[in-house]
Amino acid sequence: MSSNENREIVDVDLADRSYQIVICTDELSQFPSMARNWLDQFEHWKSETPQAMLISDDNVARLYGESFLKNLCDDGWQAELFTFDAGEAAKSIPSTQKIYDALVNMQADRKTCIIALGGGVVGDLAGFAAATYARGLPFIQVPTTLLADVDSSVGGKVGVNHPRGKNLIGAFHQPLGVFIDTACLQSLSDRDYCSGLAEVIKYGVILDAEFFEYLEEHVAQINDRDPEALREIVSKSCRLKADVVEEDEFERSGLRAMLNYGHTFAHAYETLCGYGELTHGEAVAIGMIDASCLAEKMGRIDSHVIERQMKLLQDLGLPTALPGNTSLASEAVLSCMKLDKKTVAGKLRFILPTRVGHVEVVCDVSEVLVQQLLEQRLSQK
Repeated sequence: MSSNENREIVDVDLADRSYQIVICTDELSQFPSMARNWLDQFEHWKSETPQAMLISDDNVARLYGESFLKNLCDDGWQAELFTFDAGEAAKSIPSTQKIYDALVNMQADRKTCIIALGGGVVGDLAGFAAATYARGLPFIQVPTTLLADVDSSVGGKVGVNHPRGKNLIGAFHQPLGVFIDTACLQSLSDRDYCSGLAEVIKYGVILDAEFFEYLEEHVAQINDRDPEALREIVSKSCRLKADVVEEDEFERSGLRAMLNYGHTFAHAYETLCGYGELTHGEAVAIGMIDASCLAEKMGRIDSHVIERQMKLLQDLGLPTALPGNTSLASEAVLSCMKLDKKTVAGKLRFILPTRVGHVEVVCDVSEVLVQQLLEQRLSQK
């Protein structure tokens, strides 16, 4: 990982699919020339007048869409802006079809670059369209939320939701590059900003005890969205995720599965509560505590590991249990969890901590134990 005073660069080494993650502050105007350089590295995509479809939701487009599009056009790009209604509900096959229609209308070819400007929903949806249109278009991520910065924009997972399960339809499609301007984080609501912090905390729990300690020691700066602290937590999170992706790009060895700590519970809550009722980060925060409580029941950790996570989550504005007005049955949650992609041959598989900084994949966990935990946790709201 290289850096200067206001910029960090994380290299993701995936042979011919390698790319850079650039983390900067107040440099959004520099994107067109950097994107052109990324395209020019490949002779079959190189063009004096590159073509792009800029995809964003209506919230982000109002903030950045026109100026971003103008910067591209001023740099010699032929670019069009496609927008859709913001929200998790848009991450669907019908939304993908609308993007296909727009690509057909602009006479896109295999040199047309898809640029995702927005949060995780934008990146997942635009990336899935890029992976599947004309059997694959070049794709660049420009995340504008903390959650997308540290999680969904890195690693090449793209996809859409099915009514019965989150992210059940998707592909692996690595971007040409990821351009993160932390100044975009200043426009986020407190809820959306805090949502991203759940994934940041996750990296400390699963991979790096020293990073977890850094978060504990810099709560005030993180809550204040201090630019230096933001570049530090984003670059460190990206580096930790990139290390895992480099070893297990297609989630075959089980190593990449550790990134799903808390997500088996979280995805069930998101599905059953209705996409958008809980933010992804809120669901992950609750799911991490669920997973830790399960680990404690299995004798893998003591209560101190849970208490440290709960305190940090709460200090950074995140929930540790479902809202009191949420009514879910443990049987329904368990049934939904069985549809999770981490389930193998119908057997539940969880990512569970052994200490802060280390987790393990635990297979064939007792359904009775999980249901007991769910009943206990669901009654604690």
